[in-house]
Amino acid sequence: MNIVKNRKIFFSISLIIIIFGMIMMAVNGLNRGIDFEGGTLIQIKIGKKISVDEVKAITDKFDKDASIVHSGDKKDEIQIKSKKDFHNKEINKMFNEFKEKYNLKDEDLVQSQKFGPTMGKEIRRKALLSSVLAAVAMLIYISWRFEFKFAISAIIALAHDVLVTLSVYAIFRIPINGSFIAAILTILGYSINDTIVIFDRIRENERLSRKESHEKIINKSIKESVTRTINTSITTLITIVLLYILGVEDIKILAFPLIIGVIAGTYSSIFIASPLWYVFKSKEKDAKYNPRKA
Repeated sequence: MNIVKNRKIFFSISLIIIIFGMIMMAVNGLNRGIDFEGGTLIQIKIGKKISVDEVKAITDKFDKDASIVHSGDKKDEIQIKSKKDFHNKEINKMFNEFKEKYNLKDEDLVQSQKFGPTMGKEIRRKALLSSVLAAVAMLIYISWRFEFKFAISAIIALAHDVLVTLSVYAIFRIPINGSFIAAILTILGYSINDTIVIFDRIRENERLSRKESHEKIINKSIKESVTRTINTSITTLITIVLLYILGVEDIKILAFPLIIGVIAGTYSSIFIASPLWYVFKSKEKDAKYNPRKA
């Protein structure tokens, strides 16, 4: 496949997903979880591990969107996180249902706390700062090791991965919480690795085949690197998908954005970053004086 020649198709696929996601985000906003919106956290010691469905059979009566997380060394405690600001009567009423069903004592209500949205603002500020610092560091490193156009292409590809992941969350109204931020930062590191591998191959082939066009060099480099990139992504995805299927709720919350990010990162490394570099190099070539046109 001539990836450079068909670059507009690949760019269009990404743009459609991102634009649709941004429209959904503008209309409905992001479904921000308790970490960003504030709400109530209730922790109950059950004394044994119970399924999320068992917990939801009770919590759905109070909040169908509440998230359930297992905690404790033996996973015999549950944390109920809700964006609703429950009063003490509602908290006690919910706990009493668990108390009757599992023969609990009053002290098994480990804690009940209310959170304000200020935590969300602090998380967003630090996440944005971390992302900007990471992007600047990558821009400097790639510019030093390769060239500035490689760096710009890589940063745009990383922005693509973040925007695609956000778009999926906006389209399907998936709650965003603190684990999502951690996953985004992980995705940035994973995606840049694949991109640099392909860029390194392009630089090597450009040095060895100076007479060949950039289009041929890019296609050749991607062909030489694609097997390694896809194999790495598949093995990573298998692990993350298994964690999502077999893991507890708090692991699933982290695993899901990683699945989206790995897929988006693999796509951008192959179909976005390198064709972007070709576009920048073509503009550079057109800007230079061409004696044939003189």
